[in-house]
Amino acid sequence: MNGQVRLILTLHNHQPVGNFDGVFEGAFQDSYVPFLDVLQDFPELPVVLHISGSLLDWLEVNHPEYIARVREFVQRGQIEILGGPYYEPILSAIPRRDRIGQIQLYKRHLENLFETRVRGMWVPERVWEQSFAGEIVDAGIEYTLLDDTHFRNAGLNEDSLHGFYLTEESGRLLKVFAGGERLRYLIPYADPQELINHCRGIAERFPNAVLIFGDDGEKFGVWPGSKDHVYRDGWLRRFFTALRENQEWLHVTTMAETVDYVSPLGRVYLPDASYREMTEWALPTEKQTQYRNLVSMNEQRHDWHSMRQFVRAGFWRNFLVKYPESNEMYSRMMQVSRRLEEVSSTVTSGAGLQLVADARRELYRGQCNCSYWHGAFGGLYLPHLRNAVYRSLISAEMLLDRAAGRKARGVEIAADDFNLDARKEIRMGGEGLTAFLSPGKGGHLYELDVRQIQTNLLATLNRRSEPYHDRIRAHAGQAASDTGGGVDPNGGVRFKQPNLDQKLQYDSWARKSLVDHFLQPGLDHRSFEHGQGELGDFVEGVYLSKIRRSDERVEATLWREGQLGPYQVKVSKTVSMCAQQRSSIEIQYRLENLPVGLPIHFGVEFNFAAMPAGANDRYYYDADGQNLGTLERSQATEPSERVGLVDEWLGLDVSLDVSHAARFWTQPIQTVSQSESGYELVHQSCAVMPTWNFIAPSDGQWTVTINLSVDTSIAQARQLSERAAAKLMTMELSADE
Repeated sequence: MNGQVRLILTLHNHQPVGNFDGVFEGAFQDSYVPFLDVLQDFPELPVVLHISGSLLDWLEVNHPEYIARVREFVQRGQIEILGGPYYEPILSAIPRRDRIGQIQLYKRHLENLFETRVRGMWVPERVWEQSFAGEIVDAGIEYTLLDDTHFRNAGLNEDSLHGFYLTEESGRLLKVFAGGERLRYLIPYADPQELINHCRGIAERFPNAVLIFGDDGEKFGVWPGSKDHVYRDGWLRRFFTALRENQEWLHVTTMAETVDYVSPLGRVYLPDASYREMTEWALPTEKQTQYRNLVSMNEQRHDWHSMRQFVRAGFWRNFLVKYPESNEMYSRMMQVSRRLEEVSSTVTSGAGLQLVADARRELYRGQCNCSYWHGAFGGLYLPHLRNAVYRSLISAEMLLDRAAGRKARGVEIAADDFNLDARKEIRMGGEGLTAFLSPGKGGHLYELDVRQIQTNLLATLNRRSEPYHDRIRAHAGQAASDTGGGVDPNGGVRFKQPNLDQKLQYDSWARKSLVDHFLQPGLDHRSFEHGQGELGDFVEGVYLSKIRRSDERVEATLWREGQLGPYQVKVSKTVSMCAQQRSSIEIQYRLENLPVGLPIHFGVEFNFAAMPAGANDRYYYDADGQNLGTLERSQATEPSERVGLVDEWLGLDVSLDVSHAARFWTQPIQTVSQSESGYELVHQSCAVMPTWNFIAPSDGQWTVTINLSVDTSIAQARQLSERAAAKLMTMELSADE
């Protein structure tokens, strides 16, 4: 054979910030280590490796021997290390200063750790906008890898993608490789000989072509069934053996070697894009279904291959529209980034500079992309990932307070557009709690940060329709009978719990707190759970607002005149915080213009996230301290002045005290979502609603006071104990030395 090709094998190993330690360890044992074990036996075959910063941080602490081993591969030229933004943010979802900062920080760290020069980078989720080219170059990077989808969207055909191109922004040149979608689907699923034949066919038609595979390293051992297929059944070893046997024409190489010895194919400007599947997931659910139907109907056309590149789906940034909860995290992150820029420009002392550096690291962690979107895997639907984002952002803000020289403060209040909806929200808080209110949307309390444990109790997620829910309904029989997570022989559908089709339910309002409900008199809890009985228009109506402040107290009053059936009534709620009560919020409700003599059923919904269900150490209790059941319990309590929620593992106790005895309705908010291992039920929040049934008095007015209190003493005591133990261990190690 006269034709030769270069083949670049690029692996992207990543675990998100906040993932469980056991998941990190499982991926390490099942994928990262065995891949190196096989690669070691083929020293003539180099690979390109990207390890995300969140994974690398974990490896440095838990498996430094792996770092040393990779360094050996690097030193003998068998692994090229790729850089990228440190904590895998979507570049379009963070400010320009943070894009450059993350890339530079990780480049320096990788070069020091692996004693190598880092020239290229991995673009997280291959989400691309042309302006990134200049920023990547400014950060010290020469080349990167995107999908061939990006290039086809720019008008290039498949035969023009066997290599790399130059692109530029404001005169700054970047080299961009076109990763092959066909290779992504063949590796590691096709027989190695099929892969060789694929490469041979290209070599015969395009001598000196460059083929590049770039995809998740977790495909080699972590994805369902891949460990047995890749290692036990020997797929990877057979693949490497086939590459070795065809070395005379198939040259396995690196991106660095290719850039140094191969000329670019030309210049190109790439449109906004990601890999094909990501652009589909970014569409609204209804449009996603329509798009897939359109593609399916046309795939059999004889000219579809030439038409396909002109049919495009969605744009990554619209995940922030599709999922308002993602926008809440994004907006909060932007607040912290702006604050970091402000504080860092004024701090000059050594201690202050270190606090700023620590805050920057926490901000970068809070930009990890996985929590901000949802596709084939859990992502946004996984509470522990969202909690990790908020934990980092709250930590960053607390560090910036210290860097700016803020002492223990009282309470503060401000109004601004905090969630980027062109309306003003209200932020209030002190050392213990930070609360965000949205007058423009139901007067909701939409974020509540418990600063002592860096937790947002309102990191909730609504139940909403997803395209794969149709598959769950279509396989309802299996869902009802298969409790073992089996695989449907026809659809390949995995269920981690039975009867998931019966759990599909969607929310018509945001699952936040201070959600005001006027309900049908006598409505029962079960009917409300199914979305029935609403008589008012206050749930998401616009409230007017004003704020007041003093040295010791701040308050926000929100009010709205709206409909209760045929009657116009007024609801006012005053939310206040006092410096002397740092971990509580008082909410005073006043209902006015009620229809005199008629029965009224009023409820105020609260939601509490970050408190998982399904364990005996996470439970409700009443005013007498009596256990009311675990947090996944749906119930209507007897009239009481208090209900509380405890998470002993988190060290958190949240209570609601009411001035008039109420029946407390509780229910778990659980989503049905997809993950790597199948469809599953995920606990998102505990909905708790005090409800009152009464006859409207002669003056048409009714008032109630609710106190929301947060107790973190258990968590704080545990933190002190852990610090003392760590200090003692350090002293003992020093004594031994």
